Parts: sequence; structure tokens; C-alpha cells
Amino acid sequence: MEFRFPGNRKVDQRLMPMDIQLNGVHYHVETYGSGYPLVLLHGFTGNTETWAPFRDLWKDHSRLIMVDIIGHGKSEAPEQADRYRMESVVADLDSLLQQLQIDRADFLGYSMGGRLALSYVAKHPDKVRKLVLESASPGLKTAAEQVERIQKDNALALMIREQGMVHFVDYWQEIPLFHSQRNLPTPVREQIRSQRLANSIVGLAGSLVGMGTGAQSSLWNDLEGIDNEVLLITGEFDQKFCSIAVEMQNKLKNCQSVVVNDCGHAIHVEQNEKFGTIVREFLKNT
Repeated sequence: MEFRFPGNRKVDQRLMPMDIQLNGVHYHVETYGSGYPLVLLHGFTGNTETWAPFRDLWKDHSRLIMVDIIGHGKSEAPEQADRYRMESVVADLDSLLQQLQIDRADFLGYSMGGRLALSYVAKHPDKVRKLVLESASPGLKTAAEQVERIQKDNALALMIREQGMVHFVDYWQEIPLFHSQRNLPTPVREQIRSQRLANSIVGLAGSLVGMGTGAQSSLWNDLEGIDNEVLLITGEFDQKFCSIAVEMQNKLKNCQSVVVNDCGHAIHVEQNEKFGTIVREFLKNT
């Protein structure tokens, strides 16, 4: 099967890894499938392998464009914290679409990747058709909340640099946000741990300082101006993000919200079959 991107550019269904330079930073990107372009953005400590279980499920209706976000996976991890700022990474994604000759795409982002996807649609609404946000937020509402979160993220970044990746991953996998993952089979938990450990100290520290929730500009006031079709997905055990999704849905003009039972923050891991089906049904409908 083949699909023509806007601009009559042919693609096929083979998994195609590529290293591409975006505004001076080398990114690792993988493409797969045929259909409408879908940019996939993983969460903090993740990489393109986040989406491996869904490639064959989504390949016929979507052309998957899986990105290792700056500082993660096989993408470059610059020393300069400013290079990780949300505005800079949004510009990188825009450069990626331009180089791939894609005029418009769907976006799916998980957690940090969801904040990035939302930041992209706020900046470039005409370049996005549909937006899927898994356990994501528009940032923090007040300056006081931002300052407090910046302090916490900076402390975590310092922990990574001073005590190393293993110590950080041991800490990170035990935070309350991921408690529901304790019920996952051991091989799945080991795979998640390996994925986290595969990242670099510089990259994760830079991501916390440059594009953490505190460093990100609040997008709450931008939601009412977003006309794109949006799907919010949260897990029932993740009450914080369920509440955020309710508030977001009240502001967004064209929004659906789904709460998935028996899971927490990472629905794509804890209920992957349900997650894959929900996303497929949303994206394949024109």
C-alpha cells in the first residue's frame, strides 16, 4: 500500500528510521504505515518504542511519524538548557513537518509529549487536523505554582546529574503517579525500566529544566481559541489528570473525553488494547 503526503510524496508501510537535523539538533525519527500523517510524541523518559505495540493497529489509517523528543532515545542531548524550551521544540517539530513536506497532520502526545502537542496546536492550529492528548495538561495556572514546580524540577535535574541514571530511575518509578503500574507483569515493568535507563543524564536533566511543567508557559487561556477536534484520554486511578481533563473539555470547543477503567497515568501501557482501539476509532473517522 502507498499513501501520498500533501505535495504528492509517496511513502510505503516499511518501518523507516532516519536521523534528521532540526534547527541544529539531530533528531531520531521513525515512520511507518500509510494514511493521514500522525505525529507521535512520547512522555518524559520515553522514546519511539512507546508506540511499537500500536504500529500495526494504526498503520492503515495513519502514517506514523514517531519522534524521539530532544534529549531522549537516539536524539541529540545538547548541554544548553534553553535548547529544550517548549518554544524551541515546537519550532523543531514544525521544521520536521516542513522537511517531510507535510502540510497538515494529526498529533498524539502522552504526558510531556501531550504538553508539547498542545503547544504545537496552539502555535500552528492550521497545521493540525486532530489532536489526541493522553494524561496531559495545559501547564500550571499561576506564577506561584510555576515557581514551586520549577524548583522541584531543578532539584530532580540535579539528582540525575549528581547521583546518576539508575538512582533516578529507581526514584522515578516509585512516585505515586506510577503506583498502578506495580500490577503490570514483570516483563512489562522491566521493559519500561530499560526504556528509561536508555536515556542520557544530560538529556533528562535538560528536559526537566527546559520543558518541565513549571518552565512551560500556561496554555489555559489558549484553550477557548482552539477549534481543532480534540480527544482527551485519562485513566480512572489518575484523579488529578481526570480533573484536568474535565476543566479542559469545558474550555475546548470541539472536544471528547474518555476515562479508561482500571489504569492510571500511562493508559497506553496499562490498558494498551483499549487505548489502541480508542485512538483508532477517533483518527479513522473523517
